[in-house]
Amino acid sequence: MKGERMLSRERIDAIVHHYGQDILDHEHMEIEKRSLQHGDVTTYEHSLEVARLSVAIADRLRLWNHVNLRALVRAALLHDYFLYDWHDYDDGSHRLHGFRHPYAAERNARTDFEIDDVVANSIRTHMFPLTPIPPKHLEGVIVNVADTASAIQETLASWMSRLLRRKRADAARKRQRRRR
Repeated sequence: MKGERMLSRERIDAIVHHYGQDILDHEHMEIEKRSLQHGDVTTYEHSLEVARLSVAIADRLRLWNHVNLRALVRAALLHDYFLYDWHDYDDGSHRLHGFRHPYAAERNARTDFEIDDVVANSIRTHMFPLTPIPPKHLEGVIVNVADTASAIQETLASWMSRLLRRKRADAARKRQRRRR
């Protein structure tokens, strides 16, 4: 495989849009665009990044002959298709969000799109081991890894951003006190 190049960000985006444009254009994605997922990242942005990362993982590990690319992209885009903001006050129904949302996402995906068993299983099991049943398909394993990596990066970036803002504000207050 000498001389083979990894896919560019642009090519990965083209693949995601080729296989998932109907999902990205669906009216329910407006809910994802308004709902926060990790830190200040929306569910829509998170799902798009998980799809990109899933394709990148398949590319970097040379899994093209082992994955259904269409199913991989669609599972990644729909893995958090639960269609609510789990941060909103709701009298407690979101309390077990981490355990329950894969099932809501699968149910909503089945309602709005025609999905096969690979996509359904990948959505349903993307929180393994938080949910007890592991993915049956390589696509589900990739989505699980991409989701975990993306969630960690988004959460840490948000945390670091808040920390840096706090440090800058503290430094500004100290400068202000010294001037007095």
